[in-house]
Amino acid sequence: MTSFDGTFTRAWLRRFAASVTATEPELTELDQRAGDGDFGINLRTGVCCATKALDRLPEAGLSAAQPLRAAADAFLDEVGGTSGPLFGLVLHHLAEAAVHHDLTTPDLARGAAAGLAAVQRVGEAVPGDKTLVDALAPAVLALQLCTVDTPVDRALPAAADAAFQGVRSTRELCARRGRASYLGERASGIPDPGAVGVALLFSSAGKQVTTLVPLLAEPGQHVPTG
Repeated sequence: MTSFDGTFTRAWLRRFAASVTATEPELTELDQRAGDGDFGINLRTGVCCATKALDRLPEAGLSAAQPLRAAADAFLDEVGGTSGPLFGLVLHHLAEAAVHHDLTTPDLARGAAAGLAAVQRVGEAVPGDKTLVDALAPAVLALQLCTVDTPVDRALPAAADAAFQGVRSTRELCARRGRASYLGERASGIPDPGAVGVALLFSSAGKQVTTLVPLLAEPGQHVPTG
């Protein structure tokens, strides 16, 4: 697949909503241990608002940008806290990058990079601060390392893998931004929930995530299958 249209982006965003809904208890638990405990609820509110906006779009003929823009507006206009506007900015810039009907890998790289720059202008976070930037920055780099003709269905999994590597790297970081920065060593050992949310966004392009357990495990770590 060299590019995708609005049918794909709408399905992608609906899978993101399903992934957030399925993992909201895990996200909430992470944020209760390394934040103020409302991240999972806020992100679920965001995807619920985005889903309603997606439902109001036409069934056929959508450009790749339309679903992304509708979701961005929902996050920016209807979600409180810090995370809602930041996710809205990322989605907004992905939509802005889709200058044609379809979205290509170079478009994705350009839009994700613009989203990262916007998030950093607002939050002033850099990689290593234990924020969502620790997942978004490596995802952007993975997209930028793709060649112009890399199919989007290869580029997005690469971005998702890089984002989850970034998530796992936050486990041992000392937070320098956000609520976790007030917790000091008490947040040590806990992945940043915002970074997990970003990784869920990219991974949901390919499939719905039902649990975070295997995705947060270190390479080689045994994961109970229940």
